[in-house]
Amino acid sequence: MFAKFSLCLMLIGIGLFSLVACQPEMGQEVRVDGGSYRVVSVQELQTMLEDKDFTMINVHTPWEGDIPQTDVRLAYDQIERNLDKLPKEKDAKILMYCLTSGMAKKAIATMLNDGYTNLWMLDGGTTAWVEARYQIER
Repeated sequence: MFAKFSLCLMLIGIGLFSLVACQPEMGQEVRVDGGSYRVVSVQELQTMLEDKDFTMINVHTPWEGDIPQTDVRLAYDQIERNLDKLPKEKDAKILMYCLTSGMAKKAIATMLNDGYTNLWMLDGGTTAWVEARYQIER
C-alpha cells in the first residue's frame, strides 16, 4: 500500500515538474551594454497581468494615460532622482512602458546602470496596447 502511494506521489511530482518545465518563456531577451532585459508583446503582457507578480512603471512624459494595473508613474528622465519609488531589491521584476518604447529603453538603460537585473519592456508601448483594442486609464 505504501509503495503504491509513494509511486503515485512520485508520478504526480514528475507530471507537475514537466508542466512547469515546458512552459514557454515570456518575451524575448535583448542584450545591451550593461546587461539584458526582456521585451513582451501586448498579448504576453495581458497574460502576465492575469497573475501579476511584477511592478509596472509608466515612464512616458508627458503623461498620456496608464495601462490598467500600473503601479508607478515615473518619467524616464527622473528615475535616478526617485529611486525611493522603485523596489529596493535589485532582482525585483519590473516592467516599463511608454508611448512607443523609446523612453522605456532609456529608462531600462538607467535601471541597468543602477544594478537592476530583472527588467521587462512592453514592445510598442501604449500605442501597441491601444491598437490591440485594450483601454488605457486617463
